[in-house]
Amino acid sequence: MKFSSTPYVIITTLLLLTVTVMSAMDFPFNWVFYLTVLGQIFVVLMVYKVLTDDYSTEKTFEHFYEDRPIEPSNIQRENDNFR
Repeated sequence: MKFSSTPYVIITTLLLLTVTVMSAMDFPFNWVFYLTVLGQIFVVLMVYKVLTDDYSTEKTFEHFYEDRPIEPSNIQRENDNFR
């Protein structure tokens, strides 16, 4: 069964934010250290899951960004005529 990579991103983010808060509040060093090591393991796992996620799209870089879609235009640059 395949899972999305989104839970790994959320868990890793929350874990590393917890480490930041704990270090700012002067928690014992061993708690912060072990959570930091666990966070680094989760970062590696998260990167692996994101890169191996079965995701495909029809969009290209010509479509700009997803939140502000624009149609690709065929604007010729000035230097294109000299090739």
